Amino acid sequence: MIEINATIIAQILNFLILVVFLRAVAYKPVARLLQQRSDKIRNDLEKAEADRKAAEQALEQYKVQLSDAHKKAQEIIDKAALTARQEHDAAVEETRKEIERMKLSAQAEIENERNRAFEEMKSQIVTLSLAAASKVVTKNLDTKENDKLVSEFISGLNKDMFADLK
Repeated sequence: MIEINATIIAQILNFLILVVFLRAVAYKPVARLLQQRSDKIRNDLEKAEADRKAAEQALEQYKVQLSDAHKKAQEIIDKAALTARQEHDAAVEETRKEIERMKLSAQAEIENERNRAFEEMKSQIVTLSLAAASKVVTKNLDTKENDKLVSEFISGLNKDMFADLK
């Protein structure tokens, strides 16, 4: 069996003193150090989780802002396209109006030129008629001679009129 002697008692007493000493000197500081480390890790994890949530919220806000920016950019593009289309249509319409004004002006000018040419032709006809009449009166020949003078006058009149129109 086990013999209890002074060596065993001294060993048990030494062991108990060592346990008390190690508990006071080593275990409590190591336990405190481990607890601090555990608390720091827990705090870091909580902070990392909070940062992750904040990053997710920032990402969502960024996505919303980016979406709004895309919408605004598209609105600006659409508005610019509409403005350009309206300006183009206005320019085309103004050009059409200007062409119509030019056409009307040209028609009026043509009409004026035609009237002026007609008036000039009338004036020439009157002058030539008077000249022919004065020849007929001065010559006062027979009917055959009068017909010949009228024919010459008309052919001369045709030559003069066509020469002026060319």
